[in-house]
Amino acid sequence: MTPILLAIACLIIVTFGYASLCAASPFGDCRKCHGMGHALKADRKGRLKRGKDCRRCKATGKRIRVGRWLYNRFARIYRAGTSN
Repeated sequence: MTPILLAIACLIIVTFGYASLCAASPFGDCRKCHGMGHALKADRKGRLKRGKDCRRCKATGKRIRVGRWLYNRFARIYRAGTSN
């Protein structure tokens, strides 16, 4: 197999893998709070305590994956264009 065909095959496998991940689990952990929904802060003794709620995920700890967001946007535009 030539290197170009091998690269194309790898890209196709990665693309289908990510599409199946987005279909099976459309939500992932928030990148800012790492899925906790809030920040951690330390008091003066060094003990960890709960901080402010995460503004990015609105304290849910979850975010929608990019592939699922694109699919939802495409489906919404398609439905709006085909409905009478």
